[in-house]
Amino acid sequence: MIVQKMRGGVLSIRHQISVSSDADMSVADRDAERQSFPEVMADQNLVEVVHLESRVRRRRDPKQAIRAKLGQSLSCSTARLKRVLTDFFPVVVWLPKYKLKEYVWGDVMSGLIVGIILVPQAIAYCLLAGLEPIYGLYTSFFANIIYFFLGTSKHVSVGIFSLMSLMVGQVVDRELFLAGFDMNEDSQSGPVGSWNDTGASTADNLTLGIYSSECGKECYAISVAVALTFLAGVYQVLMALLQLGFVSVYLSAPMLDGFATGASVTILTVQAKYLLGLKIPRHQGYGTVIVTWISIFKSIHQTNLCDMITSVICIAVLVAGKELQDRFKDRLKIPLPTELVVVAVATLVSHFADLNGQYNSSISGAIPTGFIPPKVPSFKLMPRVAFDAIPLAVISFAFTVSLSEMFAKKNGYTVRPNQEMLAIGFCNIIPSFFHCFTTSAALAKTMVKDSTGCQTQVSSIVSAFVVLLILLVFAPLFYSLQKCVLACIIIVSLRGALRKFRDVPRQWRVNRVDATVWMVTMSASALLSVELGLLVGLVFSMLCVIVRTQNPRVTLLGQIPNTSHYEDIKEYSDLLTLPKVKIFRFQAPLYYANKEFFLKSLYKAVDLEPFLELTKMKKAEKKMKALANKQAERKSSNKTNGDIALGLVSRELAFHTLVLDCSSIPFIDTTGMLTLKGVVKDYNGVGVQVVLACCNPTVIDSLKRGSFFGAADKDIHNLFFHTVHSAVLSAQDRATAVGDSSVESQAASCNESLQTERQDSQM
Repeated sequence: MIVQKMRGGVLSIRHQISVSSDADMSVADRDAERQSFPEVMADQNLVEVVHLESRVRRRRDPKQAIRAKLGQSLSCSTARLKRVLTDFFPVVVWLPKYKLKEYVWGDVMSGLIVGIILVPQAIAYCLLAGLEPIYGLYTSFFANIIYFFLGTSKHVSVGIFSLMSLMVGQVVDRELFLAGFDMNEDSQSGPVGSWNDTGASTADNLTLGIYSSECGKECYAISVAVALTFLAGVYQVLMALLQLGFVSVYLSAPMLDGFATGASVTILTVQAKYLLGLKIPRHQGYGTVIVTWISIFKSIHQTNLCDMITSVICIAVLVAGKELQDRFKDRLKIPLPTELVVVAVATLVSHFADLNGQYNSSISGAIPTGFIPPKVPSFKLMPRVAFDAIPLAVISFAFTVSLSEMFAKKNGYTVRPNQEMLAIGFCNIIPSFFHCFTTSAALAKTMVKDSTGCQTQVSSIVSAFVVLLILLVFAPLFYSLQKCVLACIIIVSLRGALRKFRDVPRQWRVNRVDATVWMVTMSASALLSVELGLLVGLVFSMLCVIVRTQNPRVTLLGQIPNTSHYEDIKEYSDLLTLPKVKIFRFQAPLYYANKEFFLKSLYKAVDLEPFLELTKMKKAEKKMKALANKQAERKSSNKTNGDIALGLVSRELAFHTLVLDCSSIPFIDTTGMLTLKGVVKDYNGVGVQVVLACCNPTVIDSLKRGSFFGAADKDIHNLFFHTVHSAVLSAQDRATAVGDSSVESQAASCNESLQTERQDSQM
């Protein structure tokens, strides 16, 4: 046996073993080698092997826990009533503490600016929803009022969101198509707000089986949107009551970004026809982007030059305004109201030039003042849209909570996600009685509020009054506003989401899995459908997690010189390989789905599969026995030669101890526990000791429940160590003790053999 002293006083022992050399080595030589073995760690001041005593856990009786929880939830007292009310209406907590002189200026300014931005967007996003502009103003008004009372975020702006409008519009158009309405954009079923319209044509009016009275196209469209919104709000409230806010954690940031970008591509496609003034019905079903672009190119000869020229001018002005805003945002105290200026100028030009009459340009039409009387959502329509409301509810909640938490962290306060779910739920339920559609927090308007000095949700009240002023006074002035102008506002607002394409190379360099999730979700949302894209993105992102746990990183560890720490020998070049000890790290949970990968990677890493090794040993033993029998027949010395032959069967393995570093295993299931049991048993069968190191308490509890450490955990001190180094020291001490006993037995065997030979020679 050759012993070489490595750096830091660590020995690397390379074995060159033969049966004869072990037999010829004297006890004194082995004693000298054993005495030098502790020098491997002598100069490093390493800790001794210790075992920690677990605390006795007192498990609470489940019945008592349930009783206590129910008693706390169902108790009735003045203090509890006050707490429930303050939790449900956060405004009663922060409004009495409102610092008027300090907060009012920032809240008023941010509220006015957001209100000015909100008006043209509210009108424009109704194009996406397939509804009349008045309903966008209603939605913006009621959502701001309700969130003021129920929201916990100081900065979030709740109202119309392009993605929500697109999803609502797809459901509305589908139901209109199934009901047999004319899908031409310019077809009118009567004056706005006419619920029992009799002035519409027969083609646009029908008595539906699910409706008790005649309902025109506009009436039916808003009825579908209202029913969809009501159900989405109910789902959100139910999720809040059932404490299901954790659902949002499964919507990863790359998935949400990809979903938003894919939806933005769909929005751009849907609005492209307005830029050219084409009369193309919205496609129903999958592949909206592809089919719509094909229809656009087929109808390109029908382009309305007036709408196209107007679109070019408006996009140029809007983009220039956005670029100036981005470039000089540090100098500008308030955002440039580019959208409002474009809307005002375009409306004046369209009105005095009579673009609708002279050039057949599509316009917004009459927008009445005041409010339509409230109406209960149609419960007969709800079964038709019940499934469509689920993704609306989830996405609306996810965006609202993520924005709330982001701006709360930025400004140094906290929000309650469950209350946010309740707030956005009631922002959908209550407004649905007033002819509103689905709302959500909007990033752009929230950023404007934050940058213009917003302090509390009082700014939302100010924004609501701006919208109210439009509703009561100025709404009819938008009659001549071209639809292509509204489409330009929508498309330019997508700049942020579409710019995500530029981040793909950087994201690919940072994390290829996240980049793949983004690309798959974006492609599915754009090429298939928005709802299906959400489902595909969610499933694919979860599959990525599962695949990474099924094929995790595995490695052998080596010792960092002059320390008690161990690292990956493939990643670092200066690590020391310990003699006769293998340290294996598995960086994932050990459960039923990856047990086969665990075993294969373990056998490959240590280059020893116990079953095959045991099979080889049995075959060699049979051959030795056959050889011994032949020698016995020749020399009539079966006992001696048989012993010698069988002694040649055993061979020296590359290691005697296998340490499993479990520091990267967060949990194991029953299959994982049984797998570890099998590993210990199989390797023990070929003479290799298996020990565990760095297991967390959860893993230890699972192993104890499975009797991994024997009856009453009697073998826990031999099979488990709290550090890898403790396991290594124990393995080396055990190997030294075994070496002493084997040397003594070999010496005794040699003496006995010599005496037998002498007796035979004398005879």
